[in-house]
Amino acid sequence: MNPHDAVSHTRQGQPVEPGRPRWARVAESFIEALIRLCGVSAVVFVLAIFLFVFREAAPVVWSGKVNLAEFLGSIEWYPTSAVKVRYGALALIVGSISVTLVAMAVAVPFGLGAAVFVSEFCGPRIPETLKIVIELLAAIPSVVWGFVGMTVISPLLVRYAGAPIGVNLLNGGLILALMSVPIIVSIGEDALKAVPDSYREAALALGATRWQVVWRVLLPAARNGLLAAVLLGVGRAIGETMAVLMATGHAVQIPHGLLDSVRTLTANIAAELGEAPVGSDHYRVLFLMGVLLFLITFVVNLAADLVVRGIRKR
Repeated sequence: MNPHDAVSHTRQGQPVEPGRPRWARVAESFIEALIRLCGVSAVVFVLAIFLFVFREAAPVVWSGKVNLAEFLGSIEWYPTSAVKVRYGALALIVGSISVTLVAMAVAVPFGLGAAVFVSEFCGPRIPETLKIVIELLAAIPSVVWGFVGMTVISPLLVRYAGAPIGVNLLNGGLILALMSVPIIVSIGEDALKAVPDSYREAALALGATRWQVVWRVLLPAARNGLLAAVLLGVGRAIGETMAVLMATGHAVQIPHGLLDSVRTLTANIAAELGEAPVGSDHYRVLFLMGVLLFLITFVVNLAADLVVRGIRKR
């Protein structure tokens, strides 16, 4: 039998059923082009945003009004000083990193633990209820979380932790942890569910307990997805603005403890961009902080990609 009697070929060499109408092929080509356009547009939009931010920040660097070494190494932030203007972002960088680290120290164990519980230890009905609650937590606006930090967590820290002021690094870290946990739980649970059931069945057949199945089988098999969940949580924490603006105390200083007030890069941009004259050095330095946030995010994603590649090679 001649294969061309049953299947015809397009110009690209792909098989097409002989009775398929032309409009169906055109519709399929249109949908494929649309999906490809959506994938490319995501990259284009990110590059466009970065170019816009870089365009606004570049003049203050090229003119020599801001020394990058001083910008990255100084803790003095006095953008409106009448005597000597100083643009030091080191304290803001340390504030952003420290709040993110505190948040991840709380969110990662609880988030991954909740993901394991929902995926492996819940009954048939409880997971759906828990997933609805987790999604509701993710839907709470950041300004509401900021109010929670100011009105609920702040008095507790003053009363039980002996903090001189309730809005501090620990308060901001706890708020960011609560905001990051839903993302980590949702993505982590999906990663664990994606592990084939044959892995679980084989481990149980060898006499492993449920905890041994989780620790020895599921976590190593789902490590790429779990790492992605943690990184999304890091991105959620490091990019948050309003909650940390309200909960961290907004003090430009390098923290020496969990009860010290700090200011983050995002909170600083949100607080001062509306008051900085358009086109001024202060205005452009705030955009330079935006470029710095892009670079920090890029470094985090690059490090994660290298870790994932190293895991796959093993």
